Amino acid sequence: MKAKALKLGRTRLALTALMAAGLLTTAIPAANAAATAPPRIDLRVLVLDDGGSAVGAIVAQLKNTGVPYQTVALGAAGRPTVNAAFLSDTVGGRPRAKFQGVVTPNEIPFGSAAAPEQAALAAYEKTFGIRQVDAYTWAHPEVGIDYTDRNGGWSGVLDGAKTQVTPAGKAGPFGYLNGPLTFEDNDPSIPESYGYAGHPRDGFTSYLDAPTGGTLLGQYAHDGRSELVITFAYNQYQEQFQVLAKGIVEWLTQGVHLGQSRNYFSVHVDDVFAPDSRWDPAHHCTPGDFDCPTGGTANTDIRMTAADAQYAAQWEQNNGFTLDMVFNAGAGEEWKTEHGGTDAMAAQLLAEKAKFRWVNHTYTHLFLGCIQDTTTVPWSCKKNADGSTQWTTRADISGEISNNYKWAVQKGLPIDRSELVTGEHSGMKVLPQQPVDNPNLAGALADNGVKWTGSDASREPDQRAVGAAMTVPRHPMNVYYNVGKAAEMTDEYNWLYTSKANGGSGVCENNPSSTCMPAPLNTATGYQSYIVPKEAKTALSHVLWNDPRPHYAHQSNLAEERILYPVLDKVLGDYKALYAASAPIVDLREKDAGTEFSRRASWDKALAAGSVTAYRIGNTVTVQGPRGVAAPITAPEGTRKQLFVGSTVFGTAYAGARSDWSSPELFQSAITLKLPA
Repeated sequence: MKAKALKLGRTRLALTALMAAGLLTTAIPAANAAATAPPRIDLRVLVLDDGGSAVGAIVAQLKNTGVPYQTVALGAAGRPTVNAAFLSDTVGGRPRAKFQGVVTPNEIPFGSAAAPEQAALAAYEKTFGIRQVDAYTWAHPEVGIDYTDRNGGWSGVLDGAKTQVTPAGKAGPFGYLNGPLTFEDNDPSIPESYGYAGHPRDGFTSYLDAPTGGTLLGQYAHDGRSELVITFAYNQYQEQFQVLAKGIVEWLTQGVHLGQSRNYFSVHVDDVFAPDSRWDPAHHCTPGDFDCPTGGTANTDIRMTAADAQYAAQWEQNNGFTLDMVFNAGAGEEWKTEHGGTDAMAAQLLAEKAKFRWVNHTYTHLFLGCIQDTTTVPWSCKKNADGSTQWTTRADISGEISNNYKWAVQKGLPIDRSELVTGEHSGMKVLPQQPVDNPNLAGALADNGVKWTGSDASREPDQRAVGAAMTVPRHPMNVYYNVGKAAEMTDEYNWLYTSKANGGSGVCENNPSSTCMPAPLNTATGYQSYIVPKEAKTALSHVLWNDPRPHYAHQSNLAEERILYPVLDKVLGDYKALYAASAPIVDLREKDAGTEFSRRASWDKALAAGSVTAYRIGNTVTVQGPRGVAAPITAPEGTRKQLFVGSTVFGTAYAGARSDWSSPELFQSAITLKLPA
């Protein structure tokens, strides 16, 4: 007995010594079990950043979609060493991979295949089956591609090149794409994209082919590792990257990750029922809208007709798209009184009210901020005798909101009282004249149950609180409120975007965010040839970038020559030419866009605080975060969410995967998903 006890005591001492030295982290019985247990893989991406635009673009996509990541700046002094301990460890007796994917500048981010950090990274990827994206490299055998001087290879400028997603790409991570992908060519005098198209070697599967037939993007499987090799330069703002970005992340994460993305596009039509003032090309201003100090020419206001209302409903049906009618009933009633007591346009819209969405825009479009002094250009806020600002009262603001809502209810409009867009986004701060919100605004919103109010994304791109309500930033479309004809639109565009030397206002010369056109557009052809494609491209870039902000134009743009439709037609047409039916445009109403923003803000805060734990073990995914914070999760088709008893299909289908904002079920502290076997 003594000998046996002595032997056990020595064993314990030996184990204690090993553990103290850091050479043994689990008890002996558990170590044998862990050797065959599937590893834990944390749902986080490692980014090895060289400061280049390619890595920056992928980081922007990760951030934009809510995918957690950790960055190591390769050139930074004192950065962590990327070794086995940095990449993996053991948790609860189970090996843990700390990152589910790695983004690198190229195939050898540490400069040499023999570098210790390079060897550690390769061993990590091989051991745990982790994938690596080579953000930008050239065609050569070390990435599974022939040099460009062999087998029909090519290198050069890709601007305007029409590339093809291969059958393997469509069957794999880029299955959400449908047609060819044309690289941007915004200015023929300035090269924007350069690439290397080489012939694939053994182990390389091309996902994107150049016009010459060589590959520009594909998977290289070798030595027990997988790399996504990209051989063209890009940045986060280029359409070709925005189209491919989702597939890059899906490949990197093997289709299982935190974060989600959609392609959003919704269009608000402001001032419905109200007339809009018309641009005066002779005086370069808009009479009646405080920017004509000399008065200008009194032109007929712009307002939709019954035929325009019919056309809008038919256009929606033809395109499978719903417009949001942001309306001012009181302004319409005033117009009706002034025109013999009849309003065929309003009657037509009301007859087809179920075909549209409707948003309260206040009753008469009253300016809800400070009381405006319009004796000067630009206007200023009127002051009381003591120098304080004169504000529109809470009662007046509340009346504008409630009267419009009551009218809508009486007419049977399908309206949600929680949604609002104030006229000109007034009531909220507008620089430089009104640097703060009207202090009476928040209370009036609460009085009327308003939870979401539109804001101008060109001034305030981010969501913020107005009392208990939240803003919904909206993108202004560059189709102006004061034009109903293409020639008018082009004339005003020329005035704003032409230098003084060329007959314009020169505003473009003094605004650092703007550029001047080299010459004015032809007013007969400039709208269709220049403005439409330019504005459609801008809107489409928002759609492709997981941006839920609504766009807004005005009822005047659906009247007369109906100049908004060519822009919308091009956005929708270009989108459908690129994307498969599995990735339809998501047309959110205002409150849903606001909810999306609020969820993202909570999620980003949770990630920044490090309060999210998420990992995969085999085919089980576990996600735990702060109470009350929904987690965005993307997983393959066939994934099920575990309930307290049983399970249910997880999320909604989009772009070949399933995704959702998810929270733990009743009696559960974490989200548990079962992936398809």
